[in-house]
Amino acid sequence: MIKGIALLLLFQLLGESIVFTTGLPLPGPVVGLVLLFVAMQACKMLGLGLFAEAETAADGFLANLGLLFVPAGVGIVALWSQLQSQAGAILMVLVASAVLTLAITVWTFVIVRRFVGRE
Repeated sequence: MIKGIALLLLFQLLGESIVFTTGLPLPGPVVGLVLLFVAMQACKMLGLGLFAEAETAADGFLANLGLLFVPAGVGIVALWSQLQSQAGAILMVLVASAVLTLAITVWTFVIVRRFVGRE
């Protein structure tokens, strides 16, 4: 399992290094994930089982993913009074961001539809 975690962190480091050196406007972990996916597919096509331990480590992370949400829940409970006092502003921001997201999505769809055609 340690080797699997080390392998996952290695690909994250590779992604971060590529983004840092090239200035790509992408998060480093995303680039590392794409590199990991490509490497896993290449090993699968070649019949190499190099990533079995990484799969085990990833399964372990996914099995315990719910634990990562516990600190956010504790923060909400601990700061409930501040949350209540700011409820109006939080609600306005949530509604405005949802409306803005929907508007940008529709605008993007219309623009792409014009370029691609109506088919």
